[in-house]
Amino acid sequence: MKKIGSILLVLTLMISLLAGCGKKDTTGEGTAPTAVPTNEASKENPTEKPKQDVTIKVAAIETAYGPDMWTKVCEAFEAKTGIKVELTTDKLLEDVIGAGMKAGDYPDVVHLATGRPAALTETLIKENGLEDLTDVLSMTVPGEDKKVSDKIAGGFTESSLTNPYNDGKTYMAPMFYSPCGLFYNKGLFAEKGWTVPTTWDEMWTLADKAKAEGIALFAYPTAGYFDAFFYALLYEVGGADFFAKATTYTEGIWDTPEANKAFDIVEKLASYTEKSVPSNANNDNYLKNQQLILDNKALFMPNGTWVVGEMKYAPRVNGFEWGFTALPAIAKGEDSYSFTWFEQLWVPAAAEHKDAAKQFVAFMYSDEAAKIFAESGAVQPIVGFADKLEGDNKLFYSIYDNGAKAALGGFAATEPVEGVNFSDTVFGTVNSLVSGDKTKAQWIDLIKKDSDLLRAALKK
Repeated sequence: MKKIGSILLVLTLMISLLAGCGKKDTTGEGTAPTAVPTNEASKENPTEKPKQDVTIKVAAIETAYGPDMWTKVCEAFEAKTGIKVELTTDKLLEDVIGAGMKAGDYPDVVHLATGRPAALTETLIKENGLEDLTDVLSMTVPGEDKKVSDKIAGGFTESSLTNPYNDGKTYMAPMFYSPCGLFYNKGLFAEKGWTVPTTWDEMWTLADKAKAEGIALFAYPTAGYFDAFFYALLYEVGGADFFAKATTYTEGIWDTPEANKAFDIVEKLASYTEKSVPSNANNDNYLKNQQLILDNKALFMPNGTWVVGEMKYAPRVNGFEWGFTALPAIAKGEDSYSFTWFEQLWVPAAAEHKDAAKQFVAFMYSDEAAKIFAESGAVQPIVGFADKLEGDNKLFYSIYDNGAKAALGGFAATEPVEGVNFSDTVFGTVNSLVSGDKTKAQWIDLIKKDSDLLRAALKK
């Protein structure tokens, strides 16, 4: 959602060029930082307008949306507030800022989601290194008369993705939401006369039809993409209560009929997955797996709306058209789910300018910032904003208007447990299921073992 400045804004931006939003030229080595505990209240009052001579350091991961939108948003923020911004963007942001953070040089604002291999955000969570942002929700959006809480869509500050300690406080601000589901080629389905499955039984029937024509049912970019898939599946097999118990490592939860149903579905799906996928399921070659959908070599892949931009210039078969659907329901008449994935923005507890940093966080929910982000394809979770979208985005963001339910949340934060990476255990092992290196029983045993360790380490 991007902003168009008035003449006054342009004049202000001209002034800001002298001291303003410079993008930092970055190099560095990636080491996980030692976080500073954050149980101390900020000494700065975020409701007070910060001094004009403050310069905040903003670090943002560069994704398929590109870095330009961050430059424009920082310029708009400077023009609106007078606060200067030193911007750092990089595709490997952890490598750029990690060493400095370890030495005590923290950015004031960081846009870096959980679920990345370096797990920097998870490290800060586990070590209480995030500033409490609950007070930002009651702040007025800079340049507007609405509070942040009135702008953010319902439910987005009520899950473990923003409230990792389950203490009623918000430590991470939701950014760039993306309904996740199964992407496919609508043109192929029309050509073959196939219908999109609405139940898992229909999915298996379609799998056999496709196999007879030399087409695999399934592919995935990397095993990490099973996070959104598996979370939605947990909702389908057992509902919100089961999901809550599973993601807080409740004793015996993985032995229940609901859990076994989920494991059975993943095992069967692995058997219908294109066999070349595991060898390319890494950060260097994942685009090859996504290309399988564009080449009609696989029917479905789990992904988020960013995939359209990521594959914009990739070759494709004639008649290709993006299709998008929620996971099939367990049975007719039951609910289907689409996980809503979103990125996260946070303020380190060790940030130098928390007051100004919180002003920046609040500005992310302004109509101006939302418009700038949207021009690059990044959609903010702002009330009513999806109504303004067009084209493919209209299709993607209307999934919840077409009967699918939204799945939100993830595995609860714990104290660090040596040798345990639960995301790798649950999702990463899918590669081994597809290759045949591990069985479903071995996968379940690993999940149960790590779940027991994490239950004892849950943050109180």
